[in-house]
Amino acid sequence: MRIPKKPVSFCLSLFSPEFPRPFDSRISFFSGFHYKTPNFSFAKPKQIHSAGVNQLHMSYKMDKGQKAVLGDQRLSSELMESRDGVQEPCIWSSPEGGKDEAELGKRIFCNRSLNMRNIIAVGFDMDYTLAQYKPETFEKLAYEGTIEKLVSNLGYPEELLGWTFNWKYMVRGLVVDKKRGNILKMDRHKYVKVAYHGFRELTKEEKVGTYGNTLIRDAFDEPDYALIDTLFSLAEAYLFSQLVDFMDKNPGRVPARVDYARMYKDVRSAVDMCHRDGTLKQMVAKDPIKYINEDKSIVPLLKMLRDSRRATFLVTNSLWDYTNIVMNFLCESRTLDACNFDWLQYFDVVITGSGKPGFFHEESNANLFEVEPESGKLINTDNGTPMAQVGNSSPSITLKKQNERCRVFQGGTVRHLHKLLSIESSSHVLYVGDHIYGDILRSKKVLGWRTMLVVPELEAEVKLLWELRDSRKALQLMRSDRDHIEDQIHRLRWSLDFEDLKADQKQEKSALVEDLELQRDQVRIKHQQAQRECHQKFHKVWGQLMKTGYQNSRFAHQVERFACLYTSQVSNLSLYSPNKYYRPGEDFMPHEFNILPM
Repeated sequence: MRIPKKPVSFCLSLFSPEFPRPFDSRISFFSGFHYKTPNFSFAKPKQIHSAGVNQLHMSYKMDKGQKAVLGDQRLSSELMESRDGVQEPCIWSSPEGGKDEAELGKRIFCNRSLNMRNIIAVGFDMDYTLAQYKPETFEKLAYEGTIEKLVSNLGYPEELLGWTFNWKYMVRGLVVDKKRGNILKMDRHKYVKVAYHGFRELTKEEKVGTYGNTLIRDAFDEPDYALIDTLFSLAEAYLFSQLVDFMDKNPGRVPARVDYARMYKDVRSAVDMCHRDGTLKQMVAKDPIKYINEDKSIVPLLKMLRDSRRATFLVTNSLWDYTNIVMNFLCESRTLDACNFDWLQYFDVVITGSGKPGFFHEESNANLFEVEPESGKLINTDNGTPMAQVGNSSPSITLKKQNERCRVFQGGTVRHLHKLLSIESSSHVLYVGDHIYGDILRSKKVLGWRTMLVVPELEAEVKLLWELRDSRKALQLMRSDRDHIEDQIHRLRWSLDFEDLKADQKQEKSALVEDLELQRDQVRIKHQQAQRECHQKFHKVWGQLMKTGYQNSRFAHQVERFACLYTSQVSNLSLYSPNKYYRPGEDFMPHEFNILPM
């Protein structure tokens, strides 16, 4: 277990039962069980990573409308208003940047040491990384499109068209049990802690009977299970829960021979239809601001990276036409409602239609085509080099002018990308994405790229962790004192069973056992209720994203294993030096907690 070195570090690890109490306190079990949080002085949260000191010559500033503009070298005190009214630097490389610590929810957290001086290329995914979609509109659009396909193409009843979507209900990191119609939340050891059948919570006995009483541990992987590991998956998971409820209550209303597993397959097929026929992307293209969050820090971030002499690239599964629309919106390149290609100046290479995660396999035989931006026409290439047409000695189309740096491609593999960027070592690449499997796991495990995971939910969660720090410490005390009572009971019972006691001694100890058992039950109920209330402050159904009870959730375990860095928004990189050395906190084993000073 890793505990970062600064005071704010306990935000993501305090809920561990091994976390040491920073005070010596005991609670009386004979005074009505009034738990009080001891007075404990918390330091102001400090920045987890020390800011770099190497100021770039080029600086950027934001105007009052937060529009990114190129600044000169004059000192400027212009700052950007944050959501809560507190002023903060707009970008690290601005004259005022890097002097104040980053806001708590915008910090970058480190799992593995990463020296940015060793990074020569920084790459980005687009959807849900550079482009953050609005769940209340985009996910609703995906939900409604999926239902329409289920009804019109797959024979589901028309009453589904009247269903509504609660975009706040599902969270990432859940697992779909296709065969049983259940949605599960597991800890890092793959023990099921929370489970719902449709929208009905399973009892403890049902969970243990279904997932605990087996001779061989279930891996909870495909084909019987599906992972909700992207924000794109939330709408389909919610729809699947609705269909499970509907089928249980109306067994004759669904198409013949449809069980839970087939129903999930139908949902996935309907989602794929929406993507194939362009339903979703056509709507986004018509009104990007309705579906995508504006982020005025992206352009200054890209400029800062390029001025620090790093290559930048974009690798997305979206095709060129949609990529151009979204990037025009994000980089404010539109002129008179028409898209242009100005945003390409911020990249060295753009690869669309990449087919991740297969893109990360060097042995893949996927062909690489160059894209003509104006027409979208694909041109054959030989590992990125334009190919001459039959009968000609040179290529008939020259896509790149001498003063243009960025080239646009479709398909290919990471082998092509490495060649285009002249990358000799995979460890010199930092890739930023939102998909734990499609972006992070493959690029880290297969290639050895350095990785940063974007977790938008983290911003609100970290802030709430800080607000609940006293409540969480009280929970730690309750758990510790509950253990203390149980230890006393075990000692007394052993004495009653195996020691030669007089009658009055037995009577006295038996009475004490009964009293302690009553106290234990009261503490247990109070503790469980307080723990549930604490988790419900994060999410009323699934609790904290990174925790399941006192254990890290399966999602948190994946983040720790495969993401070198993680943060809430890609633009948080702009709050740190491009030459920063990110260092993790020290790892601690449980036996070290009460021995080594923190």
